[in-house]
Amino acid sequence: MGRKWNNIKDKKAAKDANTSRIYSKFGLEIYVAAKKGEPDPESNRALKVVLERAKTYNVPRAIIDRALEKARGSADEKYDELRYEGFGPNGSMVIVDTLTNNVNRTAADVRAAFNKHGGNLGVNGSVSYLFDETAVFGIEGKSADELLEWLLEADTDVRDVTEEDGMTVIYAAPDQYHNVQAALKEKGITEFTVAEITMLPQTYVKLDDAAMVQFEKLINALESLDDVQQVYHNVDMDE
Repeated sequence: MGRKWNNIKDKKAAKDANTSRIYSKFGLEIYVAAKKGEPDPESNRALKVVLERAKTYNVPRAIIDRALEKARGSADEKYDELRYEGFGPNGSMVIVDTLTNNVNRTAADVRAAFNKHGGNLGVNGSVSYLFDETAVFGIEGKSADELLEWLLEADTDVRDVTEEDGMTVIYAAPDQYHNVQAALKEKGITEFTVAEITMLPQTYVKLDDAAMVQFEKLINALESLDDVQQVYHNVDMDE
C-alpha cells in the first residue's frame, strides 16, 4: 500500500502553493456539512470528519468559525454534491467531487478541463467501481504493530496498517472512521498527519513523461475550479 500513501502525500504537498484556495474550499465544505444537521461536530458526524481533515491542512480557526456561524444563521444557500468520472491521458482514471450552486456551470467547466487536456468525461460509474472508498489515518511516532494491537483491542475493523516513509498509515472501511479515531484518541493520539475518507484506486498506472505532463495539467485545471472539492486518480506519481 506504499504507493497509495505516496499519492496522498503528493496531494497534500501540492496544497502549499494554493493555500487560500484550499481554505476557501474548506469553508464551503464545512458550511454544507453543518447545514446537513446541527452545526455541532459532536452530533453531526459528517461535519466532524470535515473538521478533522481541515485540521490536518492547518485551516485557520477563523475560517472554520465563520463557516459554522454562517450555518447557524439564516443563510440557506443550496449546494448540490455532484461526482464526475472520466479518463485522462493513456487511459488514466479521474474522479471529481464538486459542491455547486450552479450545476450547468460546473458541468461545463469540468467537461472543458477534460477536453482541453487530453481527457474525456465518462458516465456515472464508469470509473468509481475501480476505486475503494477508504478511511485513512497517518500517524507519526508509533509503530504499525503497536497501533494494530490497540485497534484490535478496541474491536475496530481495519484493512491494513503499514509503515511507509517514516509514518504509520491505517486503512479502514469508511464506516470505521469514527471507531478508529476514538480508539486512537483513547490512547492519547489526537494529532494526525492525515485523517480523511478518500477514494483509493485498486490498481495504479504509470505514464510516460509526455503523458504525465498532460495529466498534471488536467489535474491542476480541475483543482483550480472553484466548484471542485476533491480530485482522485489512479496515476502513480512516484518518479
